[in-house]
Amino acid sequence: MELNFQGIIIGVATFLVIGLFHPLVIKAEYYIGVKSWWLFLFGGIIAIVASLLVENLMLSVLFGVVAFSSFWSIGEVFEQKKRVEKGWFPANPNKKKK
Repeated sequence: MELNFQGIIIGVATFLVIGLFHPLVIKAEYYIGVKSWWLFLFGGIIAIVASLLVENLMLSVLFGVVAFSSFWSIGEVFEQKKRVEKGWFPANPNKKKK
């Protein structure tokens, strides 16, 4: 009997990618503000293209996970702004306010 570890590897990688994007959203909102959503959109598009062009199935899936984590982060940046306004996270005192 041969064991297939690809599903577990993808699951762990997905867990790590989501875990990585959480602090990225917090830092992006802190230093850049909601304008950082463009970075997540651009990163997601690049990852989608990479997912389509990579021949290795495992890498293609991982690029897809990164792409849609980036797209999800767009909404999270705006939610993070609301969390900062509620006082749940610190506001950047050096960031210009509109």
